[in-house]
Amino acid sequence: MDTHLAELSRTIDAAELGRRMRIARVAAGMTQAQVAGDDVSAAYLSRIEDGQRRPEAGLLERMANRMGVTLEDLLLDVPRDKVHELRLAVDHARLSLISGDPAAALAAVGLVLDDPATERIDFVQRAARQVRAGALEASGDLDGAILILEDLTSAPTPDAGWLRCLIALCRCYRDSGDHTRAISIAERSATLIDELGLSGLSEAVELTVTVAGAYELQGDTGQAMRMCARTLEAAEQHASAVDKATAYWTASRAEAERGGTQAALELADKALALFALSDDNRNLATLRAQVANLQLLADPADPAAALATLADAEPELSWSGASATEVALVHLTRGKAHFALGSHDAARECVEKATAAAPDDAAVLRASISVLRGRIAFADGDRDGARALFRDGVTALTAAGSDRRAAQLWFELAELLTEVGDTEGAVQAFRSAGASTGLRVPSRTSAAVPQR
Repeated sequence: MDTHLAELSRTIDAAELGRRMRIARVAAGMTQAQVAGDDVSAAYLSRIEDGQRRPEAGLLERMANRMGVTLEDLLLDVPRDKVHELRLAVDHARLSLISGDPAAALAAVGLVLDDPATERIDFVQRAARQVRAGALEASGDLDGAILILEDLTSAPTPDAGWLRCLIALCRCYRDSGDHTRAISIAERSATLIDELGLSGLSEAVELTVTVAGAYELQGDTGQAMRMCARTLEAAEQHASAVDKATAYWTASRAEAERGGTQAALELADKALALFALSDDNRNLATLRAQVANLQLLADPADPAAALATLADAEPELSWSGASATEVALVHLTRGKAHFALGSHDAARECVEKATAAAPDDAAVLRASISVLRGRIAFADGDRDGARALFRDGVTALTAAGSDRRAAQLWFELAELLTEVGDTEGAVQAFRSAGASTGLRVPSRTSAAVPQR
């Protein structure tokens, strides 16, 4: 039985269901005893028709079959063919999103949501809005996606779909730089997840790892590692390759933040192997970008290996409905590898692709792109152009919150501004780096030594 119909059988207005049952029975020329069959008494069916009882889905379906109608006819106020037409349209929109065409997905799902019949079919409307949120995220409109996902997650339901919306919401907040919000949403939902009996689902594990990633970006690598350790224990019990891979991935990122590049690479290699087995293209491609970045951070750096790691990332992303942030990160990392090898034209091409994909509100990502663009200009002898691009990075990064990524990039910008002779800008960048790590210059009053 369709799970959406089973859910609707529990929530439909009892009086409206009873009215439809009576109409169907009379149209079929049957008595209440004939419709009830051996399942229930005629008196019980009478109470259903009076709106005093709401039968479970299985019983309702058997009585519908006796009357020559379908379960959809009793539960939906829309013709069955129309319901199937709208569901097919949503499926096609979702396929467009998964195949890497969010614009086509938005157009297709827009037609579904504009259809007056959709308002009367709750599960179709909800599915369509989920696709729209995913397409907006993939297009880089994180604010638009967040508005829809906030609404979709406001009323908890005991199914994996609600958890997937929570994961997407936390991811959007995380990618926009609001790590505190991402963490608070997931932590507030933890008790509900247990109460609804969803804690054993792989989506619940994925949500935990998403939050661990937010902790890591916020600089709390200890909490991130502890969450990953607990997740790995749970994943071992459920024998889920994807859960284990995701936990290894986040642990790798946390280890990299601690400076353990080699340990981070080992954890990432484990995650890559597990994602490859699970055929999870989206996570596999994004993890390839992280591994490539670690290969660039290693001592000595290995940009050729980084490019080899990224070879399959772009096609994998194009067939997985990846977000604009994920796509931009792959292009940016490839650009860094080309630059390290001295291939400035190839690096510039990657920078253009990253710029086109990056969401407007992904401040750290856009600042990182400006930094790489400035490095290329400086290496080509354009000192003034490099200074202007580094200043663009400062402007973009000013909109970012306080986290480890922002702090590291502020330090990098400070060094680069020093190299191009912008001392004032370098000093400000160093100050911002300290502020991003939580450090503040004490006021004169607080720093004063009492006179005796």
